Amino acid sequence: MKIVVLDGFAVNPGDLTWDFLKKYGNAAVYDKTPNEQAAEVIGDAEVVFTNRVKITEEVLNACPNLKYVSALGTGYDMIDVKACRARGVEVCNVPGYSTMSVAQHAFTLLLSFASDLDGLCGIVADGMWTGIPGFQYQKVRFIELAGKTVGIYGCGAIGKAFGKMCQAFGMEVLATRRSRTEGEEDGIRYVTPEELLAKSDYVSLHCPLTDETRAMVNRNFIAKMKDGAVLINTSRGAVLHEADVAEALNSGKLGGAGLDVLATEPADPANPLLTARNCRITPHCAWTSKEARLRLLDVLDDNLGSFVQTGCGVNRVF
Repeated sequence: MKIVVLDGFAVNPGDLTWDFLKKYGNAAVYDKTPNEQAAEVIGDAEVVFTNRVKITEEVLNACPNLKYVSALGTGYDMIDVKACRARGVEVCNVPGYSTMSVAQHAFTLLLSFASDLDGLCGIVADGMWTGIPGFQYQKVRFIELAGKTVGIYGCGAIGKAFGKMCQAFGMEVLATRRSRTEGEEDGIRYVTPEELLAKSDYVSLHCPLTDETRAMVNRNFIAKMKDGAVLINTSRGAVLHEADVAEALNSGKLGGAGLDVLATEPADPANPLLTARNCRITPHCAWTSKEARLRLLDVLDDNLGSFVQTGCGVNRVF
């Protein structure tokens, strides 16, 4: 069996190993592959793994030997699943491997808007201290989270893990999801999207990118939010209408935005969020802890092993 990893650097920049692939056949691992070279690199391979390289209908037509396509992560919007199904190509992803890492990073972004640690350390570096003349409390952000309200928009495994972290800090946790807008579970109260936006001091997005959610966070969405609320996004960048979010940050309607994802990655220099007020952007790193990446490789192994033995991966994308 011929196996190709199109863009493995993000998952394994050198601190892990792809040796598990050897038991399935001959594997070629590429750090990065341009989209326009995907078909050429795949060639006559039967198995392909992709992180961000697009597996389009054109690629599938050019690579008729393909039998198995796997995302190197949970999201699989870069794979034309419909075209794969039509050709009998198995598609798998890796759910759950980074739940705690992503939840932790989302909470880190939230916490960064409550406590300006760099600013506080900078005061010491400047020779200042609380209680001495010249120290001004209002110059440094320090907000107690206990009693504040956080809204989780899309409350799956990551959203629930994030909610538990918020509860540990004494926050009220609201959530909404397509299948649930009422009731309470594990201290999380489910409400309608409108109630969540109106009451939340912090709104954290944990929803997949679909036709319904694409550019969901637009001017109308933001208008329903509490004035000065902070937006957190560790899901998919295209869930935001980025120009509308930048406008809301610059006007003060949004008090801040902590983003780990953008619609175009790496960041387009023209992206208005790069220069928007109170916007903190991290480089799509929430899933990259070593612990999470080790779990990812284990699931890749399980998926491919199941496909080789039974014709079906463990985590099939239907």
